[in-house]
Amino acid sequence: MASGMVLIGTAGWSLPRAQQARFPGEGSHLERYARVLPAAEINSTFYRPHRRSTFERWAGSVPRGFRFSVKLPRAITHELRLVKAGAAVDTFLDELAPIRAQVGCLLVQLPPSLEFQARAAAAFFRALRARFAAGIAAEPRHATWFTPAADEVLSRSKVARVAADPARAMGGGEPGGWDGLAYFRLHGSPRVYYSSYEEDFLADLARRVRDAPRPCWVVFDNTTLGAGTANALRLAELLRK
Repeated sequence: MASGMVLIGTAGWSLPRAQQARFPGEGSHLERYARVLPAAEINSTFYRPHRRSTFERWAGSVPRGFRFSVKLPRAITHELRLVKAGAAVDTFLDELAPIRAQVGCLLVQLPPSLEFQARAAAAFFRALRARFAAGIAAEPRHATWFTPAADEVLSRSKVARVAADPARAMGGGEPGGWDGLAYFRLHGSPRVYYSSYEEDFLADLARRVRDAPRPCWVVFDNTTLGAGTANALRLAELLRK
């Protein structure tokens, strides 16, 4: 990703009925989505492994410049809790082989109960970085991760800390960790996963990412009722102005 590039997308690529006219043409939802928006987040990998044929189909459904962000499996983040996870990471990355060229970022979402432990975090992210050269973003949800010490560990492995809304702790709404990448993950507020963002919020977000000196991902996760798709399209419009 070039400096200052902004990749806007949603968690998944289902097209809400109210927005389908804005994704014209034939094909699957992913094919239509990828003609309009430049990126999408794959969350289903968190829950289960996928067949090679599934990744091959997705890879063949998007243009060359399209990028996926892929969430690590919960077996790594929630069950192993980042400890002795090398084999599981290798298996996961092997599964991604058909789509690897289009994976622009790995998303490491941590459980709310997982406290920052410097040695374990450093070992895990150092090993993950050795295996994966593109973007890596961590979304911790325990307050102990929002400290200079945690930022330093992430920075050393070139891992960005997600700027989340709603924020889980003080400073959680701002990018942290490595300053070479920013990853905004917007879950909907005040009702998580449901609420649409107001125009003022989107206009301010557009200013923040437009002026950023680093590549930015902006992923709308408020998709339960389709608000995320409308928000992503509106943010793209604001950035074109």
